[in-house]
Amino acid sequence: MGVSFSSLPRTDVVIEANASQGPLEVWRHTVGQGGINPLPLPERVVEGAHKLGPRLIRVFLQEHFDIYPEHGRLNWSTLDPFMDSLARTGAKVVAAITLKPKALFPTVDQRTWRPTDWGEWQRVIFELAKRYSVDKPIVTYWEVGNETDIGESGGSPYLIQEARDYFEYYRMTIEPVLKAFPAAKVGGPASASIDNEPLPGLVRLCRESGTRLDFISWHLYNDDPMRHSSGVEKAKRVLAGFPGGRPEMLVTEWNKMFDPVSSEDLAFEPRRAANVAACILSMLEAGLDWSFYYHLWDQTFYRRPFESFFSANGLRLMDEHWNQVPHRFGLFGVSGEVRPQYFVYQMLGRMGEERIPATSAEPDLRVLAGRSDSAVSALIANFGPEQSRDMMVTTRFAGLRACRKLLKAYRVDASRRWFSETLEQLPLEQREVDASSDFRCSFYCPADSVLMVTLQDV
Repeated sequence: MGVSFSSLPRTDVVIEANASQGPLEVWRHTVGQGGINPLPLPERVVEGAHKLGPRLIRVFLQEHFDIYPEHGRLNWSTLDPFMDSLARTGAKVVAAITLKPKALFPTVDQRTWRPTDWGEWQRVIFELAKRYSVDKPIVTYWEVGNETDIGESGGSPYLIQEARDYFEYYRMTIEPVLKAFPAAKVGGPASASIDNEPLPGLVRLCRESGTRLDFISWHLYNDDPMRHSSGVEKAKRVLAGFPGGRPEMLVTEWNKMFDPVSSEDLAFEPRRAANVAACILSMLEAGLDWSFYYHLWDQTFYRRPFESFFSANGLRLMDEHWNQVPHRFGLFGVSGEVRPQYFVYQMLGRMGEERIPATSAEPDLRVLAGRSDSAVSALIANFGPEQSRDMMVTTRFAGLRACRKLLKAYRVDASRRWFSETLEQLPLEQREVDASSDFRCSFYCPADSVLMVTLQDV
């Protein structure tokens, strides 16, 4: 390895095993999928997602599903297999409505957002909600639109930047959803930025009119974990004083900043995984209700299914983003290859149900600790927004139940220390220890890595 461990900077992480900070609800940080093509999730991805145990997955209900090919006729032949594949992951669904049937929108123009017949639009949306929230109880959250503040640049056929215009579209769309499924949670606008209209205007207009708003949603692609937490703080200010209780805050798409170049090697860079962990911990600290990493599975963009509702420029952008210079964001690649970020979510899901205090003196070492009935775990993300440093980290557990324990450590780094077929990590270290109430152990924590240490009662 060529590392001089004795010369590395040293730091401590302290975990208070006998204290409590309440429930550790890391399941609130989950994944999204879709918007690129209408194919259902392959079994490899279904099984991999199921193994993570997500409670919600966010998806696009894009026009390429062609659910309303002509007046008076509904078609579920393409959307049913897609939704059924999601159901097999064990998750419920947040569904973003980005449908634009030719029968109701005869002109391809992202600025056209009013259907030719509101009544017919509402009948289609009623049947959509009935099918996937009632007949097939899959969707629990209905999100109206996707990045309507930037339109086709964000993969959506709608450009609705004025708050009052979006509010009309929102109000006319949630009415049939709630008629079909009164228990639905409804919201939007899935803005490309927390700062952009129509998000603040939607909150204001719903407050003034008493219109149902169960959640607001926005997106962020940025490498700085603090930008992700500051977005949550902005959302809290926008929602302050909302009557009847604060709507939930959902980041329905997020990831790192777009890379100027694309290479398969970038998909396996450990810095990506460390960035994912650092951003999740930052959003968790800020009190976000839900985040949805974009995305679960990389996909190929097929031009033909988009031609009926996307402009030539929109088609060019989609082709560039997903065929020519793909972002390689997925937990799984196009061919089902697992990426390092998958194991960050696996680590988080195995930390227990109760949060316990954990502190780090290094700002670039973010730490989270959890406890189950028989184990205590700490997750450490070594990520500096500008540059990360190799470190030696001593984890100090205080207040343990003194007994024999199995110490296990796992690390996501450049080594790809996992079994691809079983989607399980190889331990970095595994040994039995006879632990006293205060116990410490040290680990090499390379720059841009994620370390998990667990002490399991034997």
